[in-house]
Amino acid sequence: MAVLPIVQYPNVALSSRAEPVTEFNEELKQLAADMTETMYAAPGVGLAANQVGVLKRIVVIDVSEDKSDLKVLVNPSVVEHSDTLKDYEEGCLSLKGLYEHVKRPDHVRVRAQDLDGNPVEFEAEGILAVCVQHEIDHLDGVVFIDHLSRLKKDRACQKLRKLRLNDKKKAQEEAEER
Repeated sequence: MAVLPIVQYPNVALSSRAEPVTEFNEELKQLAADMTETMYAAPGVGLAANQVGVLKRIVVIDVSEDKSDLKVLVNPSVVEHSDTLKDYEEGCLSLKGLYEHVKRPDHVRVRAQDLDGNPVEFEAEGILAVCVQHEIDHLDGVVFIDHLSRLKKDRACQKLRKLRLNDKKKAQEEAEER
C-alpha cells in the first residue's frame, strides 16, 4: 500500500467525469488499498479516485471515529433520495482547509459494486449520506463549492487562495529556520 498525492483544486481531474470500472482485478484492489491508506493518512472520511488523479468510478468512505466502517464503492450511484434537505458544513481533501455549508438530501439509497463486481445496495442518512453524495459528485467532476451561489463560490475561492498563500509563507519560514 502507498499514500498517493492528493490533487488540489482547480486540477483538471477534479472537473473531469470518471469512467465506469469494467475490470475487477488486482490493479483495482491495489488502487482501493492505496486510496484507503491515503484517506486515513490525510486524515479524511472519503476519497474519490479523481482526487488521486485516476479517472475511474471508485470511492472509499469511512465516517466512523475508529476507522471501523470502511466502504469501497465501485461505480456508485444514488438511486433514490429524500426530499428533505439538510445543511452540513463540508470540507474536502482537494480544497484543504476550506469549509462551507452545503444543502443535500439527508437520506439516500446507493447502488454500487464491490471490488469483485458484486452488486451492493444500502441506505445512508446523516453524515454518511452527505459523504456518499460528496464523493459521487467528485466522480461526476463536481466539487462541493460548485453547489454554492456564484457569490459564495467566489468568496470561497478567495479564502482558498489566502489559505494556500499562508501555507506557502509558513513552509518558507520553516525552511529558513532549518
